Amino acid sequence: MAKSKILMTGNEAIALGAIDAGCRFYAGYPITPQNELTAFMAKNMPKAGGVFIQAESELAAVNMVLGASAAGARAMTSSSSPGISLKQEGISYIAGCRLPAVIVNVMRGGPGLGNIMPAQSDYFQATRSGGHGDYHCLVLAPYSVQEAYDFMFKAFALADKYRNPVMILGDGMLGQMMEPLQLSDNRKTGNQKPKTKIWMLTGCRGRKPNVVKSFYLQEGDLEKFNLTLQKEYRLIRQNEQLYEGIFLKDAKIIIVAYGTMARIAKGAVKKLRKAGKKIGLIRPISLWPFPGNIFRRLAASPKRLSFLVVEMSYGQMIEDVLLSLNGKSPVEFLGRSGGGIPSEEEIINKIKILMK
Repeated sequence: MAKSKILMTGNEAIALGAIDAGCRFYAGYPITPQNELTAFMAKNMPKAGGVFIQAESELAAVNMVLGASAAGARAMTSSSSPGISLKQEGISYIAGCRLPAVIVNVMRGGPGLGNIMPAQSDYFQATRSGGHGDYHCLVLAPYSVQEAYDFMFKAFALADKYRNPVMILGDGMLGQMMEPLQLSDNRKTGNQKPKTKIWMLTGCRGRKPNVVKSFYLQEGDLEKFNLTLQKEYRLIRQNEQLYEGIFLKDAKIIIVAYGTMARIAKGAVKKLRKAGKKIGLIRPISLWPFPGNIFRRLAASPKRLSFLVVEMSYGQMIEDVLLSLNGKSPVEFLGRSGGGIPSEEEIINKIKILMK
Protein backbone atom coordinates (compact mmCIF):
# COMPACT_ATOMS: atom_id res chain seq x y z
CA MET A 1 0.00 0.00 0.00
CA ALA A 2 1.32 3.43 -0.94
CA LYS A 3 2.39 5.57 1.96
CA SER A 4 0.44 8.77 2.53
CA LYS A 5 2.03 12.14 1.92
CA ILE A 6 1.46 15.57 3.40
CA LEU A 7 1.58 18.93 1.65
CA MET A 8 4.13 21.35 3.14
CA THR A 9 6.26 24.34 2.27
CA GLY A 10 10.01 23.92 2.15
CA ASN A 11 10.38 26.04 5.28
CA GLU A 12 7.95 23.86 7.20
CA ALA A 13 9.62 20.69 5.90
CA ILE A 14 12.99 21.88 7.21
CA ALA A 15 11.48 22.56 10.62
CA LEU A 16 9.65 19.22 10.77
CA GLY A 17 12.76 17.39 9.59
CA ALA A 18 14.80 19.03 12.35
CA ILE A 19 12.30 18.00 15.04
CA ASP A 20 12.09 14.45 13.67
CA ALA A 21 15.91 14.33 13.61
CA GLY A 22 16.04 15.09 17.33
CA CYS A 23 16.50 18.86 17.42
CA ARG A 24 15.31 20.03 20.83
CA PHE A 25 16.57 23.61 20.89
CA TYR A 26 15.81 26.32 18.38
CA ALA A 27 16.62 30.02 18.63
CA GLY A 28 15.88 32.44 15.82
CA TYR A 29 14.80 35.91 14.81
CA PRO A 30 12.20 36.71 12.13
CA ILE A 31 13.19 37.56 8.57
CA THR A 32 11.46 36.88 5.27
CA PRO A 33 11.45 34.51 3.35
CA GLN A 34 12.08 31.94 6.13
CA ASN A 35 9.48 33.02 8.69
CA GLU A 36 7.31 29.92 8.18
CA LEU A 37 10.20 27.88 9.56
CA THR A 38 10.34 29.95 12.74
CA ALA A 39 6.54 29.90 13.09
CA PHE A 40 6.48 26.10 12.73
CA MET A 41 9.15 25.75 15.39
CA ALA A 42 7.27 28.09 17.74
CA LYS A 43 4.15 25.92 17.47
CA ASN A 44 5.67 22.45 17.40
CA MET A 45 8.95 22.48 19.32
CA PRO A 46 7.20 22.63 22.74
CA LYS A 47 5.00 19.70 21.68
CA ALA A 48 8.16 17.67 21.05
CA GLY A 49 9.51 18.48 24.50
CA GLY A 50 11.99 20.99 23.12
CA VAL A 51 12.75 24.67 23.61
CA PHE A 52 11.83 27.46 21.21
CA ILE A 53 13.20 30.98 21.73
CA GLN A 54 12.56 34.02 19.60
CA ALA A 55 15.75 35.84 20.48
CA GLU A 56 16.18 39.60 20.64
CA SER A 57 18.58 39.51 17.68
CA GLU A 58 20.35 37.21 15.26
CA LEU A 59 23.53 37.54 17.33
CA ALA A 60 21.73 36.41 20.45
CA ALA A 61 20.11 33.47 18.63
CA VAL A 62 23.33 31.95 17.31
CA ASN A 63 25.08 32.30 20.67
CA MET A 64 22.14 30.63 22.41
CA VAL A 65 22.66 27.73 20.00
CA LEU A 66 26.33 27.60 21.04
CA GLY A 67 25.31 27.33 24.69
CA ALA A 68 22.62 24.71 24.06
CA SER A 69 25.04 22.60 22.01
CA ALA A 70 27.65 22.80 24.75
CA ALA A 71 25.01 21.46 27.14
CA GLY A 72 24.41 18.48 24.85
CA ALA A 73 21.25 19.48 22.96
CA ARG A 74 20.78 19.05 19.23
CA ALA A 75 20.46 22.75 18.44
CA MET A 76 19.79 24.87 15.38
CA THR A 77 19.04 28.35 14.16
CA SER A 78 17.77 29.72 10.85
CA SER A 79 17.60 33.00 9.01
CA SER A 80 17.92 34.57 5.59
CA SER A 81 20.91 36.26 4.01
CA PRO A 82 21.32 39.52 6.06
CA GLY A 83 20.54 37.63 9.27
CA ILE A 84 23.08 34.92 8.45
CA SER A 85 25.69 37.66 7.97
CA LEU A 86 25.01 38.80 11.52
CA LYS A 87 25.47 35.24 12.80
CA GLN A 88 28.94 34.76 11.29
CA GLU A 89 30.92 35.60 14.42
CA GLY A 90 28.88 33.07 16.42
CA ILE A 91 29.29 30.40 13.75
CA SER A 92 33.07 30.92 13.90
CA TYR A 93 32.92 30.51 17.68
CA ILE A 94 30.90 27.28 17.33
CA ALA A 95 33.50 25.91 14.92
CA GLY A 96 36.29 27.10 17.22
CA CYS A 97 34.66 25.34 20.18
CA ARG A 98 34.22 22.16 18.11
CA LEU A 99 30.50 22.01 18.77
CA PRO A 100 27.80 20.50 16.53
CA ALA A 101 25.04 22.82 15.32
CA VAL A 102 22.81 23.27 12.28
CA ILE A 103 22.31 26.65 10.60
CA VAL A 104 19.70 27.16 7.87
CA ASN A 105 20.01 29.95 5.32
CA VAL A 106 16.95 30.53 3.11
CA MET A 107 18.71 32.92 0.74
CA ARG A 108 17.24 36.17 -0.56
CA GLY A 109 18.50 38.82 -2.96
CA GLY A 110 21.33 41.15 -2.00
CA PRO A 111 23.69 42.84 -1.33
CA GLY A 112 22.48 44.82 1.65
CA LEU A 113 18.85 44.42 2.62
CA GLY A 114 18.13 43.55 -1.03
CA ASN A 115 14.71 41.98 -1.53
CA ILE A 116 12.81 38.84 -0.58
CA MET A 117 13.20 37.14 -3.96
CA PRO A 118 15.25 33.92 -4.22
CA ALA A 119 18.98 34.11 -4.95
CA GLN A 120 22.14 32.02 -4.60
CA SER A 121 24.57 34.84 -3.92
CA ASP A 122 25.53 33.58 -0.44
CA TYR A 123 27.54 30.67 -1.88
CA PHE A 124 30.89 32.28 -1.12
CA GLN A 125 29.82 33.14 2.41
CA ALA A 126 28.68 29.57 3.09
CA THR A 127 31.50 27.63 1.44
CA ARG A 128 34.33 30.00 2.36
CA SER A 129 32.99 30.29 5.90
CA GLY A 130 32.03 33.92 6.29
CA GLY A 131 33.32 34.31 9.84
CA HIS A 132 36.93 34.79 10.88
CA GLY A 133 39.58 32.08 11.12
CA ASP A 134 40.51 28.89 9.29
CA TYR A 135 37.29 26.90 9.62
CA HIS A 136 34.62 25.37 7.42
CA CYS A 137 30.94 24.62 7.70
CA LEU A 138 29.68 21.51 5.95
CA VAL A 139 27.12 22.84 3.46
CA LEU A 140 24.19 20.86 2.00
CA ALA A 141 21.91 22.21 -0.76
CA PRO A 142 18.44 20.61 -1.07
CA TYR A 143 16.47 21.13 -4.27
CA SER A 144 13.02 19.89 -3.27
CA VAL A 145 10.70 19.98 -0.29
CA GLN A 146 11.39 16.27 0.23
CA GLU A 147 15.13 16.88 0.38
CA ALA A 148 14.59 19.88 2.66
CA TYR A 149 13.07 17.43 5.13
CA ASP A 150 15.44 14.51 4.52
CA PHE A 151 18.63 16.55 4.71
CA MET A 152 17.92 17.59 8.30
CA PHE A 153 18.60 14.02 9.44
CA LYS A 154 21.92 14.06 7.60
CA ALA A 155 22.79 17.56 8.82
CA PHE A 156 22.47 16.70 12.50
CA ALA A 157 24.28 13.38 12.03
CA LEU A 158 27.19 15.10 10.27
CA ALA A 159 27.32 17.86 12.88
CA ASP A 160 27.65 15.28 15.66
CA LYS A 161 30.06 13.07 13.70
CA TYR A 162 32.54 15.86 13.00
CA ARG A 163 31.68 18.20 15.93
CA ASN A 164 31.22 21.00 13.44
CA PRO A 165 28.51 23.38 12.25
CA VAL A 166 26.49 22.23 9.23
CA MET A 167 24.66 24.70 7.01
CA ILE A 168 21.56 24.00 4.94
CA LEU A 169 21.65 26.39 1.99
CA GLY A 170 18.25 26.91 0.39
CA ASP A 171 16.55 29.93 -1.14
CA GLY A 172 13.28 31.82 -1.02
CA MET A 173 11.70 29.75 -3.78
CA LEU A 174 12.43 26.44 -2.05
CA GLY A 175 11.30 27.86 1.28
CA GLN A 176 7.96 29.09 -0.04
CA MET A 177 6.99 26.36 -2.51
CA MET A 178 4.61 23.58 -1.48
CA GLU A 179 5.08 19.95 -2.49
CA PRO A 180 3.97 16.51 -1.25
CA LEU A 181 6.26 15.19 1.47
CA GLN A 182 6.84 11.59 2.52
CA LEU A 183 7.82 11.38 6.19
CA SER A 184 10.88 9.33 7.02
CA ASP A 185 10.52 5.80 8.38
CA ASN A 186 13.29 6.81 10.78
CA ARG A 187 11.41 9.67 12.39
CA LYS A 188 10.97 7.57 15.56
CA THR A 189 14.48 6.10 15.62
CA GLY A 190 16.43 8.53 13.46
CA ASN A 191 16.65 11.10 16.22
CA GLN A 192 18.92 8.97 18.36
CA LYS A 193 21.93 10.96 19.47
CA PRO A 194 25.45 9.68 20.11
CA LYS A 195 25.56 7.80 23.40
CA THR A 196 28.68 9.69 24.43
CA LYS A 197 29.14 13.39 23.73
CA ILE A 198 32.68 14.05 24.85
CA TRP A 199 32.16 17.79 24.37
CA MET A 200 29.08 17.94 26.60
CA LEU A 201 29.18 19.94 29.84
CA THR A 202 27.61 17.77 32.54
CA GLY A 203 28.82 19.34 35.76
CA CYS A 204 32.02 17.27 35.93
CA ARG A 205 30.49 14.20 37.53
CA GLY A 206 33.32 11.80 38.28
CA ARG A 207 35.60 12.82 35.44
CA LYS A 208 38.00 15.51 34.33
CA PRO A 209 36.19 18.78 33.56
CA ASN A 210 35.25 19.68 30.01
CA VAL A 211 36.13 23.20 28.95
CA VAL A 212 34.36 24.61 25.89
CA LYS A 213 36.50 27.37 24.47
CA SER A 214 37.98 28.85 21.32
CA PHE A 215 40.62 30.94 23.09
CA TYR A 216 44.23 29.69 23.10
CA LEU A 217 46.68 32.10 24.68
CA GLN A 218 49.82 29.98 25.03
CA GLU A 219 52.20 30.17 22.09
CA GLY A 220 51.71 27.24 19.72
CA ASP A 221 48.43 26.01 21.23
CA LEU A 222 46.19 27.69 18.66
CA GLU A 223 48.25 26.41 15.74
CA LYS A 224 48.07 22.91 17.21
CA PHE A 225 44.29 23.22 17.47
CA ASN A 226 44.04 24.49 13.88
CA LEU A 227 46.08 21.53 12.65
CA THR A 228 43.53 19.26 14.37
CA LEU A 229 40.74 21.06 12.50
CA GLN A 230 42.56 20.74 9.17
CA LYS A 231 42.98 16.98 9.72
CA GLU A 232 39.24 16.72 10.29
CA TYR A 233 38.49 18.78 7.17
CA ARG A 234 40.64 16.44 5.07
CA LEU A 235 38.51 13.54 6.32
CA ILE A 236 35.35 15.44 5.43
CA ARG A 237 36.63 16.17 1.91
CA GLN A 238 37.47 12.50 1.50
CA ASN A 239 34.19 11.08 2.83
CA GLU A 240 31.34 13.54 2.32
CA GLN A 241 31.32 14.66 -1.31
CA LEU A 242 27.73 14.38 -2.59
CA TYR A 243 26.26 15.00 -6.03
CA GLU A 244 23.64 13.85 -8.50
CA GLY A 245 24.65 13.17 -12.08
CA ILE A 246 22.34 12.52 -15.04
CA PHE A 247 23.18 11.64 -18.65
CA LEU A 248 26.91 11.86 -17.99
CA LYS A 249 28.02 8.83 -20.03
CA ASP A 250 27.42 10.31 -23.48
CA ALA A 251 27.22 14.03 -22.66
CA LYS A 252 29.24 16.52 -24.66
CA ILE A 253 28.17 19.51 -22.59
CA ILE A 254 27.43 19.19 -18.88
CA ILE A 255 25.33 21.76 -17.05
CA VAL A 256 26.28 22.38 -13.42
CA ALA A 257 23.65 23.81 -11.07
CA TYR A 258 22.57 23.34 -7.46
CA GLY A 259 19.45 23.83 -5.36
CA THR A 260 16.40 25.38 -7.02
CA MET A 261 18.46 26.28 -10.07
CA ALA A 262 19.16 22.59 -10.65
CA ARG A 263 15.42 21.91 -10.95
CA ILE A 264 15.16 24.43 -13.76
CA ALA A 265 18.36 23.13 -15.37
CA LYS A 266 17.05 19.55 -15.22
CA GLY A 267 13.94 20.64 -17.15
CA ALA A 268 16.17 22.22 -19.79
CA VAL A 269 18.31 19.06 -20.01
CA LYS A 270 15.24 16.87 -20.60
CA LYS A 271 14.03 19.13 -23.43
CA LEU A 272 17.48 19.19 -25.01
CA ARG A 273 17.77 15.38 -24.80
CA LYS A 274 14.39 15.05 -26.53
CA ALA A 275 15.81 17.22 -29.31
CA GLY A 276 18.74 14.83 -29.65
CA LYS A 277 21.34 17.00 -27.90
CA LYS A 278 23.87 15.15 -25.74
CA ILE A 279 23.59 17.24 -22.61
CA GLY A 280 24.16 16.09 -19.02
CA LEU A 281 23.79 17.59 -15.57
CA ILE A 282 25.81 17.58 -12.37
CA ARG A 283 23.96 18.78 -9.30
CA PRO A 284 26.34 19.37 -6.39
CA ILE A 285 24.54 18.40 -3.18
CA SER A 286 27.42 19.05 -0.79
CA LEU A 287 28.70 22.53 -1.58
CA TRP A 288 31.42 22.10 1.02
CA PRO A 289 33.06 19.76 0.56
CA PHE A 290 32.54 20.50 -3.13
CA PRO A 291 32.25 17.25 -5.16
CA GLY A 292 35.39 17.95 -7.15
CA ASN A 293 36.22 14.27 -7.69
CA ILE A 294 33.50 13.78 -10.31
CA PHE A 295 34.76 16.79 -12.29
CA ARG A 296 38.34 15.54 -12.18
CA ARG A 297 37.22 12.08 -13.28
CA LEU A 298 35.23 13.46 -16.22
CA ALA A 299 38.03 15.82 -17.25
CA ALA A 300 40.44 12.86 -17.36
CA SER A 301 38.29 10.97 -19.89
CA PRO A 302 39.45 10.84 -23.55
CA LYS A 303 36.37 12.63 -24.92
CA ARG A 304 36.38 16.40 -24.94
CA LEU A 305 33.78 17.84 -22.58
CA SER A 306 32.68 21.36 -21.84
CA PHE A 307 30.70 22.68 -18.89
CA LEU A 308 28.03 25.32 -18.40
CA VAL A 309 27.62 26.60 -14.84
CA VAL A 310 24.20 28.12 -14.15
CA GLU A 311 23.59 30.06 -10.95
CA MET A 312 21.26 32.57 -9.37
CA SER A 313 24.34 34.72 -8.83
CA TYR A 314 26.90 36.43 -11.01
CA GLY A 315 29.47 33.68 -10.66
CA GLN A 316 30.38 32.01 -7.35
CA MET A 317 30.13 28.21 -7.62
CA ILE A 318 31.89 28.52 -10.99
CA GLU A 319 35.15 29.07 -9.09
CA ASP A 320 34.92 25.60 -7.52
CA VAL A 321 34.15 24.08 -10.93
CA LEU A 322 37.18 25.83 -12.44
CA LEU A 323 39.43 24.73 -9.58
CA SER A 324 38.23 21.14 -9.88
CA LEU A 325 38.79 21.00 -13.64
CA ASN A 326 42.15 22.78 -13.42
CA GLY A 327 42.02 24.03 -17.00
CA LYS A 328 41.36 20.60 -18.53
CA SER A 329 37.90 21.49 -19.89
CA PRO A 330 36.32 24.77 -21.03
CA VAL A 331 33.76 26.32 -18.68
CA GLU A 332 31.01 28.78 -19.63
CA PHE A 333 28.65 30.67 -17.33
CA LEU A 334 25.04 31.80 -17.21
CA GLY A 335 23.82 33.72 -14.19
CA ARG A 336 21.30 36.20 -12.89
CA SER A 337 20.76 37.56 -9.40
CA GLY A 338 18.87 40.13 -7.34
CA GLY A 339 15.69 38.13 -7.87
CA GLY A 340 16.47 37.26 -11.49
CA ILE A 341 16.23 33.52 -12.24
CA PRO A 342 17.69 31.95 -15.41
CA SER A 343 14.84 30.21 -17.25
CA GLU A 344 14.78 26.92 -19.15
CA GLU A 345 14.64 28.93 -22.38
CA GLU A 346 17.74 30.95 -21.47
CA ILE A 347 19.65 27.77 -20.64
CA ILE A 348 18.54 26.08 -23.89
CA ASN A 349 19.52 29.14 -25.96
CA LYS A 350 22.92 29.28 -24.26
CA ILE A 351 23.50 25.58 -25.00
CA LYS A 352 22.55 26.08 -28.66
CA ILE A 353 25.11 28.88 -28.91
CA LEU A 354 27.79 26.68 -27.34
CA MET A 355 27.05 23.83 -29.75
CA LYS A 356 27.52 25.91 -32.89
